Amino acid sequence: MPFIQEQPPINIGADISVRSFEIIEEELKNYPKAKEFDKNEIEVISRLIHTSTCFKEVLDNIFFTPNAIPRMQELLKRGANIIVDVNMIKVGLSKFYLDTYKNNVICYINEPFTYKDAKKNRTTRSYSAIKEAIKRHKSEPMILACGNAPTFIYSAVNTLLDEGVDLSNVAFILFPVGFVNVVESKDYGKRFCEYYNIPAVIMEGRFGSSTMTVATLHATYKLIKDYDGKDKYNGK
Repeated sequence: MPFIQEQPPINIGADISVRSFEIIEEELKNYPKAKEFDKNEIEVISRLIHTSTCFKEVLDNIFFTPNAIPRMQELLKRGANIIVDVNMIKVGLSKFYLDTYKNNVICYINEPFTYKDAKKNRTTRSYSAIKEAIKRHKSEPMILACGNAPTFIYSAVNTLLDEGVDLSNVAFILFPVGFVNVVESKDYGKRFCEYYNIPAVIMEGRFGSSTMTVATLHATYKLIKDYDGKDKYNGK
């Protein structure tokens, strides 16, 4: 039997995206857990599923502090710095959104001073990089976004407290992935955010990734446009 060449059933990028989210919306109806989330949260969840194809893992592990998305949107609209643990996140973020809201993405993981500090203090480069980033930008709004290195979370929490940063200017997106320090670091970040009423989106457990961190930010950006253009968030 000869091999016959084929073309994709759907071959236009925009059409593929629309159809993907239609499928996600339809399949979410099969998960009772989905009914526990509000409209903002479902938008983020849908994008995380779109990125990973993982329905159960996302729904079972995602955690939002109250009003996390609209509070994060306000920080972004105020020109918050996005401080990240790896350049993969920096590269993945939409230039259009960053330019529109004047958000700088900061990643010091490969800076010479990071290598020097990590060696001196016998810690990871991620721990040293986030410590320096917060110290340099502590007077500015910031979103701390982690998709890989759990030591980022310990450093972020500890440096924010040590430097006396105004925590009303801070939000977290925590999606480190792996086996060592991962579950514990997310728990530490969650307890910190709940105690100090800091907006946060956290993928609990071992699950996560840098691409999911990017997806969360893109969903949050998209909702700014939706709210500003239709039914702007009213704080309730």
